[in-house]
Amino acid sequence: MTSPGWRQDRDPGGYRLSVDDLNVDDSLFLRRWSRGQLIALDALAGAAYTIVFLTFAASRPVAEVPMWAQCLLVAATGPALALRRLWPLPAFVLALGTSLAALLLGLVHDGFAAAAFALYLVALTRPRLRWEPTITIGVCGAAAVLMLSVAGGSAPTGWLRLLGDLLLCVALLSGTWTVGRAVRERRAYAARSAEQLADRAVTEERLRIAREMHDVVAHSMSLIAVKAGIANHVAQARPEEARDALRVIEATSRGALTEMRHLLGVMRSGTAPDTVSDLSPAPGLAGLPGLADRAALAGVRVELDVTAAALPEGVGLSVYRIVQEALTNVVRHAAPARCRVLVEADGREARIEVTDDGPGHRVLPGQPGQGLAGMRERVLLYGGSFAAGRRPEGGFGVSARLPYGGSTPYGGSTPYGGPGGRTV
Repeated sequence: MTSPGWRQDRDPGGYRLSVDDLNVDDSLFLRRWSRGQLIALDALAGAAYTIVFLTFAASRPVAEVPMWAQCLLVAATGPALALRRLWPLPAFVLALGTSLAALLLGLVHDGFAAAAFALYLVALTRPRLRWEPTITIGVCGAAAVLMLSVAGGSAPTGWLRLLGDLLLCVALLSGTWTVGRAVRERRAYAARSAEQLADRAVTEERLRIAREMHDVVAHSMSLIAVKAGIANHVAQARPEEARDALRVIEATSRGALTEMRHLLGVMRSGTAPDTVSDLSPAPGLAGLPGLADRAALAGVRVELDVTAAALPEGVGLSVYRIVQEALTNVVRHAAPARCRVLVEADGREARIEVTDDGPGHRVLPGQPGQGLAGMRERVLLYGGSFAAGRRPEGGFGVSARLPYGGSTPYGGSTPYGGPGGRTV
């Protein structure tokens, strides 16, 4: 993914700014000008240059050079300025050639201002070449030899004047090239930064979607799997119990579909805002009794203790998802078992603790599995702490702390003391 107006160079890490994209940011004062306006401004500058230097050439004619040749040199430089935005390199070559010719013939010249004016866009648009220093040294050397050979029979003052003009040319063009390159590198860096930010945003959004989809599906599928196994086991001996299990599967499936539609509707709300009002609210503390009831259907007796007042919507959703995932793990690995869910909030942070007395093995953070990793990610979003592990008295415990009332540094809580406990 690249930002509009940029295309990647063949050179590693390079970016090329096309001439078509020079309609913005050409200078600090022309950022809001359109491309057509900038071309018109260049044409105006070329016309003004032609008029001014034709006037100078007419007022200071050189006997050895016909007037038409002087006017031709000046008239050739004007179009180079006017068309520099369309063809930067040919415009620079033309402007540099006319300036050198005027200097060698002793005509009125611009001190290579027109060449520098055109060179800026060359530096801005051309990709960096490895042999740029060689070309620069070769051109300067050839110009020096040409000027000194022309001035060989002249007086020392003429020789010194040509040498001074050559040094002025090198300094002016080198400075212009450096400025153009600096602007180009700044824009390339901005383009790469924007691309990296966009990629990061896409990655974070994908992770968020994956986490939400996992939380929605995993809990329901665990309950469905348990009930399906029960129904299959008792279908012949106790058909009524099997039918009860199938009814639970049906209700759980419908609930999961409803929640998934809600999640997908929120994700698509940017393209269909009129459907947002029809969506159910995001789950929060009010949905915890429903989680306990569904866990009870899978053989987990849940003691729910909630002493939290109203929470911000995002915090409430995170609390709901953490409790949901913790109960899902109990259903998967410890059922039938007893489980206690404690949720507290004091206006500054929410504290969650889910413990059970089951013997089942659990997947800890850093091992294969997504459940505890997803809980950890939710906690870290709020700069809180998360702990999961086997308890010394038996069973498994999950605890989390989510600050939301102020700035709280990332930091830990005490892990469960049993072997395998983790704090993140």
